[in-house]
Amino acid sequence: MKLGAFSMSLNVKDLKISKAFYEKLGFTVFGGGLEQNYLIMKNGNALIGLFQGMFPGNILTFNPGWDENATNMEDFDDIRQIQKHLKENGISLTSEADESTEGPASLMLTDPDGNVILLDQHR
Repeated sequence: MKLGAFSMSLNVKDLKISKAFYEKLGFTVFGGGLEQNYLIMKNGNALIGLFQGMFPGNILTFNPGWDENATNMEDFDDIRQIQKHLKENGISLTSEADESTEGPASLMLTDPDGNVILLDQHR
């Protein structure tokens, strides 16, 4: 199963303070904006999303169809294929992609330790 680019989506209290902190660790802004209350930051292949006031906790995020540069991948598993595989293997989903559609969609699940996982396909 090809899950695509991986990032941590962090729930932050103050976006400007978090931005400054991660810049000191060598991250640079890759996407988003302060006015949108989120930033995607990159250091090499490492990606983190900083989100202020958008969700209650941290989320493990995968983007099927994208690499770590948000470049479309030719060969990828559509989120609906991934969803079917997860369900066939007894994984409970907290939200699902509409299987009658194509293109962008998302699904969510929770691992055995309570960590939220988001699969967010943009294409």
